[in-house]
Amino acid sequence: MAVRARPWTVDNGLMDEAPAAAVRGEEARLAELLRPRLPSPLDELVDDRMAARGLRLLLKRDDLVHPDIPGNKWRKLAPNLAWAHAAGHDTVLTFGGAYSHHVRAVAVAGAALGLRTVGVIRGEEHRPLNPVLARAAEHGMHLTYLDRTSYRRRTSPDLADRLRAAFGPFHLLPEGGSNALGVRGAAGLPAEITQPFDVLCCSCGTGGTLAGLAAGLRPGQRAVGFPVLRGGDFLADDIRALQRAAFGAATTTWTLECGFHCGGYARTTPDLTRFIADFADRHGLTLEPVYEAKMLLGVFTLVAAGDFRPGSTIVAVVNALADGPQSSARIAAAGVATP
Repeated sequence: MAVRARPWTVDNGLMDEAPAAAVRGEEARLAELLRPRLPSPLDELVDDRMAARGLRLLLKRDDLVHPDIPGNKWRKLAPNLAWAHAAGHDTVLTFGGAYSHHVRAVAVAGAALGLRTVGVIRGEEHRPLNPVLARAAEHGMHLTYLDRTSYRRRTSPDLADRLRAAFGPFHLLPEGGSNALGVRGAAGLPAEITQPFDVLCCSCGTGGTLAGLAAGLRPGQRAVGFPVLRGGDFLADDIRALQRAAFGAATTTWTLECGFHCGGYARTTPDLTRFIADFADRHGLTLEPVYEAKMLLGVFTLVAAGDFRPGSTIVAVVNALADGPQSSARIAAAGVATP
């Protein structure tokens, strides 16, 4: 049975400063301003490797939700930023790497709500800014940098005190938007899938998306997460903790497949490169290599190994494609707002 989310004002993993009605109002306002494409499309992927095993593969195209705030980013950020604004915060601070789409999404969504945003970036500053950070800066985000040693201590109270001394009071949004509110936002995705399915697959960075998806499943369904970090089994404890914070209990409806990191975060292998090229040839979609290509490589590898029961329907959540004409054209047709 799916775990039910508690009301906004009960143990939301944050200080209960915002009434539920105010938060819902802010979230509705954000949606009106940015017009996300929700529910996102569900496309069947016709592939002979699936047919040979008696399987169906559906792609949940969350990459089409918004060009700057794609699916899992929207689902986790919208409730967080709505809560922050409703609670009276005027500044949101978050963390990410130099190519963090989470950082860019916070900047764009925060600007829409009139929030000041601060991005704490791992590593040294490089000029000119790369396109991701340049887009964040265009939307008014103040970028500051931490060396990698200091960044590993980003959850320490001492660092929080230093950041508050530098930027004043702020609402702290964790890396990836993975907190109780973000997990609850992700939990709404399974209800959008109107076709019967058995397995829901997603890539994993911080584990927040998987924590939410697994909590939103119906009886008889399961979720599989594919960590993109080497040694990603550590995420299991994080996922259970996130579910307890969001819902009061952890579920047992999910597993991790940790063998498809391809060397670690943002690393690749010849097998992954070949898979991306073959997938593009077969289906006209160029997968981005950091998250979604690794997840789908894992799915097809498990299919070949016979790990899915014949007759099963698998849904894979796609949060991003590689930058290119296929994704740009589909997003332009979605009618979303791009401030």
